[in-house]
Amino acid sequence: MYHTYKNGFIEVVCGPMFAGKTEELIRRIKRLEYAKQNVVVFKPKIDNRYDAPEEIVSHNMSKKPSVIVESSAEVMAYVTSETDAVVIDEVQFFDQGIVAICEDLADSGIRVIVGGLDRNFRGEPFGPMPDLLARAEFVTKLTAICVKSGLPATRTQRIINGRPAHYSDPLILVGANESYEPRSRHYHEVPGKPK
Repeated sequence: MYHTYKNGFIEVVCGPMFAGKTEELIRRIKRLEYAKQNVVVFKPKIDNRYDAPEEIVSHNMSKKPSVIVESSAEVMAYVTSETDAVVIDEVQFFDQGIVAICEDLADSGIRVIVGGLDRNFRGEPFGPMPDLLARAEFVTKLTAICVKSGLPATRTQRIINGRPAHYSDPLILVGANESYEPRSRHYHEVPGKPK
């Protein structure tokens, strides 16, 4: 008796800012393209960094064309019977529906690769990432270098007007005078965080 094996699984690339997540997604996209796989790349509309709205862009300015979507429900409209792989950058900004969509895509034989922050600036699990991490067949957890200690950084420090962001600050601040730094556990500061 012959068995037909389907492709189709979920891969998560996660870590703090400046760890190279988008760069890793782009590397995987290039490998898929080299293998002549039909890849559809998505990013959330909220990610308006850089002057490349229709591309995913790494901090070192590597780029790949992408489809901009506002909600997880829009993803399926771009997936066809010819799609071999779906790549989603900044997946932490999607609604919880993205988890079921990733599961459905993988169950139908599509390779799903998602990248994003596993923790928000408070150091807590971010959006749909905990569910995606639990359901993924493969997880690549990247680290950056802590700007304070030089140790591996697993967290993202938000700085607003030169000071660490307070726990009560909004998770997403559009247009705020803020910046981010990679930090290790012991140098990550969140004033007002409940114990």
